[in-house]
Amino acid sequence: MNKTKLAIALLLSGYATANVYATNGYFAHGYGAKEKGMGGAGVARGQNSISSANNPAGLLDIGDRMDAGFSLFSPVRSYTVEGGPFLPAGMTPVLGMAGPGSAGVPGCDFGNTAPTCAVPFSHATGTVDSGQEWFLIPDFGYSSRIDDQMVWGIAAYGNGGMNSNYDNGGSARLLDPGSNTIVDAPGAFGAGDAGVDLIQLFINTSIAYEVSETVGIGASVIVAIQSFAAKGLAPFGNNTLDSTKLTNNGHDNSSGVGFKFGVNIDLSDEMTVGFSYQSKIDMSEFDEYAGLFAEGGDFDIPSTYTIGLAYSLTDDSTLYLDYQGIAYTDVASISNSIGTLLNPGTCTDSLNNTLINMAPAPATGSGCLGGSDGAGFGWDDVEVIKIGYEWTVGNDTFRVGYSTTDQPIANSELNFNILAPGVVEDHFTAGYTSSDGDNEWTVFVMYAPEVEVTGSSNFDPSQVITIRMNQFEVGFDYKF
Repeated sequence: MNKTKLAIALLLSGYATANVYATNGYFAHGYGAKEKGMGGAGVARGQNSISSANNPAGLLDIGDRMDAGFSLFSPVRSYTVEGGPFLPAGMTPVLGMAGPGSAGVPGCDFGNTAPTCAVPFSHATGTVDSGQEWFLIPDFGYSSRIDDQMVWGIAAYGNGGMNSNYDNGGSARLLDPGSNTIVDAPGAFGAGDAGVDLIQLFINTSIAYEVSETVGIGASVIVAIQSFAAKGLAPFGNNTLDSTKLTNNGHDNSSGVGFKFGVNIDLSDEMTVGFSYQSKIDMSEFDEYAGLFAEGGDFDIPSTYTIGLAYSLTDDSTLYLDYQGIAYTDVASISNSIGTLLNPGTCTDSLNNTLINMAPAPATGSGCLGGSDGAGFGWDDVEVIKIGYEWTVGNDTFRVGYSTTDQPIANSELNFNILAPGVVEDHFTAGYTSSDGDNEWTVFVMYAPEVEVTGSSNFDPSQVITIRMNQFEVGFDYKF
């Protein structure tokens, strides 16, 4: 099998297995084993054929090459609830009952006409761990020189990270409209097993051109494919514009096309600066989750940019420094606040307020789940600093790295982020490459210490929620 045929086979196998889970929010801390061993830094200098994921101009440093590999990634996720619940199980709410946090707010009496309701939704106290803590992540790249000034390449890699699987505990206290009583129902949100699974695959086709001896540019066309599933969210059925497109509809797919542009400039023999920009990718809607995500199931991929430098301290050692911005606020379903569900001015259910219970009822308003301003995860933009250092001794190259960011989740946005606790901030990495002629293999390891975010529940202010995550990853790439 020649290299071109092998490249196609590996690309297709990557598509079939691209369950990828990431770290800076839900973007990977780096792409390719060499960059991952340096905290993800490397926008200013290509290391392998997967480097087009960082900067397509980096292919000029690569030439003819093919790389493939995998990593094992372990995100450890859990949430803890303390305090409350506000109402005891077994009681029947009646008109005039005080609601949470504001005496005199009437409760619910289904024998009256359209009362205003304030029955809280409460999570069971205690700690619940997310299952499924190990994932296999493939990556692949191929590049080929067209002439002395041009190189083309293709790479496949993934994102993800809005993943959770709460199948082993937890319950919620909410209204059962059948008996008109407050009950404890199993599952993190009172509807059995709960969780979400987001998978993103990028197929990046790039071309790089050497403008001069000191300037190289590159451009990529990116085909993105997403798959998403949610389960256990049925109690929000009366807070959505379409309860049939809210939860438990299996995996749904969407696709879109974007671009990446990059440039590398040699300022001297020792220093190169690099810049890359990836556009926001306009994805087709998740039709099966049009009642969950804002704008009728829209879940676009946010824009990103990176600027960095590579500085050769000696002939055998290089320091890398990158600065990356990720614009999560590009995407309403990621950045919109859960608070829109609590405002009758933006989302009004059939009982004239936000009432989370076990039976769906029609809702109206742009702030409802699925609406044009629908509630989301409340994520902020993030900025990432990445530092890497590598040194070579004979045929061996050693790497260390560190990256840090402010995690994107505010302490006022924790209820939905139980499902997507992407809160890690610091990544410590190391890597190693052995090269002997045409044979080259690379390994890396990454550890992200646990980060906790704590705040009051939006639905029961008597409760305090803590979400947390830590991560470990080890991986291997081989040059063919």
